[in-house]
Amino acid sequence: MNTTIDTAVIVIFSAFVLGIGMLFARTGRNLKSFFAGGEAVPWFIGGLSLFMSFFSAGTFVAWGSIAYKHGWVAITIQWTMCIGALVTGIYLAPRWKQTGALTAAEFIRARLGTNVQKVYIFIFTLVSLFIKGSVLYPVAKLVSSSLNLPLVPCTIGLGFFMIAYTAVGGLWAVMVTDILQFVVLSAAVFILLPLSLDRVGGLDGFVKAVPDDFFNLINGEYTIGFIAAFVIYHICYIGGNWTFVQRYTSVDSPKSARKVAFLFAGLYLISPVIWMMPPMIYKAINPSLTGLDTENAYLMICKLVLPPGLLGLMLTGMYFSTSASANTALNVVSAVFTNDIYKGLINPKASDKKLIRVARGSSWVFGLGMIGIALMVPAAGGIVEVVLSISSISGGPLLAPPLWAMFSKRLTSRATLWVTGIGLTVNLFFKILAPLLLDFKLTRGAETIIGVGLPLLLLLGYELWARSKDVTANEYYQYLIARQQKRDDAQAESPEEALAIRKQNRFGLQVIAGSLVFTALMLGGLSTFAEVGGGITACLGGVILLAALIPYRASQRVQLGSEPQQIEKLINTDN
Repeated sequence: MNTTIDTAVIVIFSAFVLGIGMLFARTGRNLKSFFAGGEAVPWFIGGLSLFMSFFSAGTFVAWGSIAYKHGWVAITIQWTMCIGALVTGIYLAPRWKQTGALTAAEFIRARLGTNVQKVYIFIFTLVSLFIKGSVLYPVAKLVSSSLNLPLVPCTIGLGFFMIAYTAVGGLWAVMVTDILQFVVLSAAVFILLPLSLDRVGGLDGFVKAVPDDFFNLINGEYTIGFIAAFVIYHICYIGGNWTFVQRYTSVDSPKSARKVAFLFAGLYLISPVIWMMPPMIYKAINPSLTGLDTENAYLMICKLVLPPGLLGLMLTGMYFSTSASANTALNVVSAVFTNDIYKGLINPKASDKKLIRVARGSSWVFGLGMIGIALMVPAAGGIVEVVLSISSISGGPLLAPPLWAMFSKRLTSRATLWVTGIGLTVNLFFKILAPLLLDFKLTRGAETIIGVGLPLLLLLGYELWARSKDVTANEYYQYLIARQQKRDDAQAESPEEALAIRKQNRFGLQVIAGSLVFTALMLGGLSTFAEVGGGITACLGGVILLAALIPYRASQRVQLGSEPQQIEKLINTDN
C-alpha cells in the first residue's frame, strides 16, 4: 500500500465529487426539481441510482462479513433483493407513479389521512436516522484503518462532507454521484477479483482452501425460513421504502418506473456473485478473523492485492457509495419534512425560495443526527446486528400498510395505526424485552418471519372482514378526489417550468458524461503506478471513456431549441 498515492486519490476524487454538488446548486428551482428531478429523470439513471442507494454499506461490511464467515449464503440473501425488485417492477413501481405523489408521505396523507402521516413521518425519520447513521460508521472505520486516522474525527469529517453536497445539490447531485460510484466500484472490483484469485492459486486453490459447506445456498443462522421471509421483506422494502419510492416518482411515466425496478433486479441478479467473491477469497487467505473483525474482510483483501492508488480509489468509492445510501435517505427525509410538514402543516403559502432554504437547512439537521448515530454503532454490536435488527423490527409494520392501501379501498386510517402499532410492539417485545425478562431470544429467521408476517396477516384479516361487511373506507373516496386534483395540477404546468426541467436533466446527463471522462483519465494515470494489474486498469479506463458517450448522446436527445421557440411549441402542444 502506498499511503501517499492513495491519500492523494481520495483527496482529488472527494474534491471532484463536492464540485459536482456545487454544479447543481442553482438547478433546484422548486421542490419538484430539487427532490424529484422535475419528474423527468431518465429511467436508466434512476435504476442505477436506486441500485447504488441500496447496494453500499451492506455489500462491503454487513454482507462482506457474512460472505467471509458463511460463504455463498451471502449471495443467496442478496438474490432475495432481485426477487423483490421483480415483484416491485410488475406491481408496485408503476402504481407509485400513478398516485401522482411527490413523496410516499404525500400519498399516505392523501390516502390514509394526516394523523397516519404524522405517525409514519416520526417513525420513518427515526428509523432512517438509525439505519443510515449506522451506514456511515463502517466506511469511516475503513478509511480510518487504511490511512491510520482516528475513528471519531474521521466519522465526523466524512459525515459533514456527505451532508454538504446533498444539501447543496438535491436529487440530481445524489444521482450523479451514485452513477459515478457505480462505475468506480465496478472498475475496482473487476481489478480486485482476478488479483485476489491469483493470490490463492486460482479458482481451484480457492475452492480447496475453504470449508466444505462454504458454497451451500443456505448456511449458519440464515435458514430457508429466513430467506423466504427476506423475500417478502424485500418486496415491501424495495416497493415501499420512502427512499426508493422517490426513484419511481421522479421518472416520467409508470412504464419508466417499471424499468427502474427491472434494471435494479437485473443488477442484483449478477452483482452479488461478483461483489461477494473477494471477502470469500480472503477466507482462504486468512481464516482467523472472528467477531467484529470479520467486518474488515473486504478492506483487508483490498489492502493485500490492489496496486498503488487503486486502494484509494476503492476506499473513495466505498465511502461515496456507502454515503449514497445515507444521502438518498437524507434527501427523502428532508423532502418529507419540507413538503409534508413545513409546507403541508406549518407554512402552506411558503414561496419556492423559502422552501428550498428549508430543504437545505433540514438536510443539515438530519445529517448531524446521522453522524451521532454512527458514533454509537460499535456499542450496538456492529453493523450487521444494527441493520438486520432495525429492518426486522420496523420493516413490516411501517412498509406493508401503505403498500396495501395502494390496492385496497377498504383499509382505513384507524386500521392502519392498529396494524403498525401491534406489529412494532410485538417485534420490540421479542427483540428487547423477551431476552431480558424471559431469557428467550428468537433466531434470526424467526425474528424476520414474525417481523414481516404479522403485519401482513393483520392486514389480510382486516381486508377479509371489511369485504364481508362490504365496507369502503371514507379515506378512499377523499383520496380519489385528491388524486384527480393532483393530475389536474400536473397538466397545468407552465411551459417555462417544463423547459427549465429539460435544461436541468440535460445538464445532469452532461455532468455524468464529464464525470466518466474524469474517472477514465484517473484510471489511466493510476495504471502507470501499478506493478501488477496495470494493463487491466488501463483497459477499464478505456471502456469507461467509451461509456461516457452513452449519457452524452442521451443529453443531446433532450431537445431544447431557443427558449422563445420552445415555449411557443409547448404552448401549442398544450392547446
